[in-house]
Amino acid sequence: MRTLSGYFIISILFPLLIGTVFYATQETKKAKSLDTILEDIHVEETNLKQKSLILAGNGSIATELYNPENRVFLPFEQIPAFLKDIFIVSEDQNFYEHPGFDLTAIGRALTVNIKEDGIEQGASTITQQVARNLYLSHNKTYNRKLSEILYAYQLERTFSKDQILELYINAIYFQNGAYGIEAAAGFYFNKNTAQLTKGELAFLAAIPNNPSYYDPIEHFDHTKLRQERLIGLLKHSGLIGGSEAEQIKGEPIVLHIKKRVDQFPDYTAYVEDELHRLVAQQDGYDARFAEASEQEQAILEEELAAKVDDLLSSGIIIHTALDAGIQEKTVQAVQNHLGNIDAQGAAAVIRHRDMEIIALSGGKNYQKYDFHRAYQAYRQPGSAIKPLLVYAPYFERTKATASENVDAGRYCNKNYCPENYDGATYGRVPIEQAFIHSYNTPAVRLLEKIGIQEGFADIDHFHFKQVVSDDHVLPAAVGGFTYGMTPLELTGAYTVFPNGGQYRTPRTIRKITDRNGKILYAWNDQPVQIWSQQTIETVDQLLQKTLSSGTARKAYLPNRAAGGKTGTTNHFKDLWFVGYADDLTAGVWVGKDQPESIESLQNKAPQLMIWRDIVK
Repeated sequence: MRTLSGYFIISILFPLLIGTVFYATQETKKAKSLDTILEDIHVEETNLKQKSLILAGNGSIATELYNPENRVFLPFEQIPAFLKDIFIVSEDQNFYEHPGFDLTAIGRALTVNIKEDGIEQGASTITQQVARNLYLSHNKTYNRKLSEILYAYQLERTFSKDQILELYINAIYFQNGAYGIEAAAGFYFNKNTAQLTKGELAFLAAIPNNPSYYDPIEHFDHTKLRQERLIGLLKHSGLIGGSEAEQIKGEPIVLHIKKRVDQFPDYTAYVEDELHRLVAQQDGYDARFAEASEQEQAILEEELAAKVDDLLSSGIIIHTALDAGIQEKTVQAVQNHLGNIDAQGAAAVIRHRDMEIIALSGGKNYQKYDFHRAYQAYRQPGSAIKPLLVYAPYFERTKATASENVDAGRYCNKNYCPENYDGATYGRVPIEQAFIHSYNTPAVRLLEKIGIQEGFADIDHFHFKQVVSDDHVLPAAVGGFTYGMTPLELTGAYTVFPNGGQYRTPRTIRKITDRNGKILYAWNDQPVQIWSQQTIETVDQLLQKTLSSGTARKAYLPNRAAGGKTGTTNHFKDLWFVGYADDLTAGVWVGKDQPESIESLQNKAPQLMIWRDIVK
C-alpha cells in the first residue's frame, strides 16, 4: 500500500517540481528545456581532496599533510567486492537500475515527511549522496533535494555506475577526520583496505550512516550493533550464507588507532616553505612578481597560496633529502648544549656532494610553524663571513699564498677604526696566522686592497636575501651587515669550499610527484663556478688549520678531513661556527632572539660543541 501511495504522490509532485524548474529558468519568456538546464550543471570535476605526504630520503613517511581532509583515493578495482555489496544493500538496493534517483524511495519519504510536517527522511540514493558530498550542502530543504536529484541525474549521464560507486566509497566520512575507506582503514586498524578482514570491513561500513553516533572510539557498541545488522542484510539478500554471517559477526574487532604521522617539524616546516618557492619559480610567479606593483604582488601572493593549497589537496608526494638519523642528532645536539642556557640556537646540515639539505634545527624546543631560526633569523655573521667576502676573493685576484704577510696592526679609515680581539696588535703576520686566529684589521685591509665591490661581486652568487647596498662598506669584512644572513644561507655558502669552488643552491625537495609517480615539479638548479681550484685549496687549508690549531680547536676531529670558521659579533651577541667534515657541511648559530650579550658562553663554545656532535 505504501509503495502505491508513493507512486501516486510522485506522479503528481515530481512533474510539478520539474515544471517549476522550467518556469523558473525562463529567459525572454522562453523556457529552457530540461536538457539545457542539465547542461548548466557541471559534474566533470570530481577530484576529491586527499592528504599529501612528505617522504624522507629513504622513502619513509615523515609527515602526512591534511589539506584539509585525511583521504587516500582508492581505485574501484582495489575496493573489496564485499564492501561494495554492503553499501549497495544498506544504502541503495536499486543502485544499478535507477537513473540517479529512486521514485519509490522518494514517494515513501514524501509520505513520511508530509505526515510529520517536516523533513524526516531523505530517500537519497548513492548517486545523490555523491552529488551532495561533492557539489551541494547538507541542509535539509526541498530546494536542496531537488538540486540533489538534478545533479545525481547528471552524474549518471556523465559517469558509469562503477565510477559513481568509487566516488561514493572514497568521499564518505568515517568520523575522526577520516574520509574514504582507505583513510578509515589506516586510522582505525593501521592497515590498508586490502588487509582488512570482512568483519573489519563491515565494522567500518557501519560508520558513515551517522558518523558521530557510530564513532568507534566513543560508541564502539553502537558501531558493533550496526555492523551485525549490515551482515544480517547481506545474509537476507543471499550474498553470504548463514554460517559465514555468524563467523563474521563473531570475529573480534580490535582497534589499533593510528595517529597522524607528523615527525621532524624543524625540517618539514621548511619543506612546506620551499614548496611555495618551487611552485613560484616553475609556474612563472617569480617573473610576475618582479614586474608587479606592491598591490599586484599582494594579489599574486594570494593566487600562489591558493595554487599551493590546491596542489596539496590533490594528494601529492613530496620527496625530500631528509636523513632521519642526522636530523635527530641535530635537534638533540642543540637541545643538549642549550637546554639549560638562556640562549637560542639553530643549525643546518647539507650533504654538499648533492647540495641537499638533510637536517635542520629551528631552535631549542622548536614547535612546528614557530619562528624558524635556521632560515628566518637574519643575524650578523661576524668573522664567519671572512673566507667568503675577503680571503677567497683576495686569493683569486692576487694569486697570493697563505704565507704572504699582512699588517695586523691598528687600522683607521676616517671614523672607522676596527680592533682585533681584546684590542691586541700584532704587526705584520702571515695571512695564515691572521686567518686561523681571526684577526680583524688584516681582513679589513685585504678587502680594501681588492675593492669592496669585488668582494661583494663574488658573494652575490650565494643569493643572500637580506644583503643590501648599504652593506657595501669596509665593516662588512668583519661581519658588519645591516641584517646579515640566516644559518642556512651561510651554511649553503660554505659548501663552495668542499665542492671545488662550485656553488648551487641547496634544497630539501628532490621532486614532487602525484600518487602514480608522475613528476610534477623538480628543481633544475645549475652550478656556478665562483673560484678556481687553486683558491679553494688555499682557503681549505686555512679552514682545516682553524679547526686543528685556531679558534675552532674545541671542535677538532682527529683523523678527519674537516675545516671551518668561527664567528663572533660585537658584544658577543652571536656565536657562529660553519664547517665541513667528509661529505657534510654544517652551520650552527647561538644567540638570543632579541640580540644581547652572551659573553658568558664564549668559553663554553656551545656552537662548536653542537657542530661536533652533529658531524662526529
